Amino acid sequence: MGSHSNSNQQTNVLLVTVAAQGHVNPMLRLGNLLVSKGLHVTLATHDHALKHHSTTVGGIHLEFFSDGLPKDYNRQNADYNVYMNSLRKFGPINLSTLIRTHTRKFSCVINTPFVPWAADVAAEFQLPCAMLWIQPCTIYQIYYCYYNKLNDFPTETNPDMNVKLPGLPSFSPEELPSFVLPSNSLHEFDSILKQVFHNMHKIKWVLGNSFMELEKDVIKSVNDAGRTFWPVGPLVPASLFGKTDETGGDLSGFDKFESESKNECLEWLDKQQPASVVYISFGSLIFSSKKQIENIASGLKIAKRPFIWVVKLPENQEREEIGILEEIKEQGLIVKWSPQTAVLSHPSVGCFLSHCGWNSLIESVTAGVPLIVCPQWSDQPTNAKVVIDVWKVGVKVNKNSEGLFDGEEVGRCVGEIMSGSRSEEFRKNAAEMKRAAREAVSDGGSSDKNIQLFVDQVIDVL
Repeated sequence: MGSHSNSNQQTNVLLVTVAAQGHVNPMLRLGNLLVSKGLHVTLATHDHALKHHSTTVGGIHLEFFSDGLPKDYNRQNADYNVYMNSLRKFGPINLSTLIRTHTRKFSCVINTPFVPWAADVAAEFQLPCAMLWIQPCTIYQIYYCYYNKLNDFPTETNPDMNVKLPGLPSFSPEELPSFVLPSNSLHEFDSILKQVFHNMHKIKWVLGNSFMELEKDVIKSVNDAGRTFWPVGPLVPASLFGKTDETGGDLSGFDKFESESKNECLEWLDKQQPASVVYISFGSLIFSSKKQIENIASGLKIAKRPFIWVVKLPENQEREEIGILEEIKEQGLIVKWSPQTAVLSHPSVGCFLSHCGWNSLIESVTAGVPLIVCPQWSDQPTNAKVVIDVWKVGVKVNKNSEGLFDGEEVGRCVGEIMSGSRSEEFRKNAAEMKRAAREAVSDGGSSDKNIQLFVDQVIDVL
């Protein structure tokens, strides 16, 4: 569709994503990179809540298409299947209308994995399509091999087999992403991923929120197999690179409560010793059970270290009902929300107890903070293995027979990271990765070069 008009006319790119924070934020950061390279960027998503923000975030224009559900439908606590099915049914029609009626002519579409149908819409308008892969290349390789049946994976009859794929270490079943296991019960995710990997011929570029130095072997292996995976990350807020410019305009920090929490966390951290604080957060989706919260609290009590802990209480629970939280409240700071990147880049933070979601992980890597990992599902078990066996920047909390991690185990891990025999090694490796992350995104670094290459190719399409 692109016409060879005079080349000073700006090239327009359309970003399409589900409205989940873990998808929107990396997409916004990619968008801002593209804006900095001279492209005009529009982000389209289906969440009415974003309408209250503004028509732009940073240098990016916001557009909305309906997911087919009523305005007042509670998308936060929705039945996932209902919600994704509606989006899959109405998203393509409404996105097509948006492209057809938009004042700007787009020359490229970039989508996140959970809207695989965006590639079909792009094809309908004869627009090239890129996918922003928001997890590590390691996961991309595992899914690619699994959904295209290139390798054997655990089955009902052989649930215990190890899996060895090109460019990767050997994985035991519990180290693989939960969606490829015979025990997976979340079939909606499985069908979306199947669609993603059967649609790959419609994708011209895969851009990854990773960087070459972080996953060299697997990225090289994917590219050697003739599939294009270009790492353009880490896609993290500028503050993690020591820059104050926050034009990234993430979709948090918009309300008064969050800015007050930010000040509270940072003022408290300013009073702590360098590298002394344990930071604990399990991402935006995970609510801990009362028992799990009590176990972590007893672990912190054993460890006798200051901490910042983002506690998401189970439904209808009050903090006062969990007695041990009262007991340890003088030892640290318990909050409902934290400005994670500001916390991770604070010199007082010594380690991060994390569920191992990729956004949290890549922020930790960029900040140079060692990790204690307690993966739950999806890509987290695989990410955890990479943290421990490949990057060697952390330890894993082992679960007890109830599938929880108990206090002694949490205490042990904190001790091991902060003052154990390998604590120096963890810190040194983490500092090395922090340096590599900064190098990748600086002018002429590996990720910066890939972004420039992508921009040049998109402009050439016109």
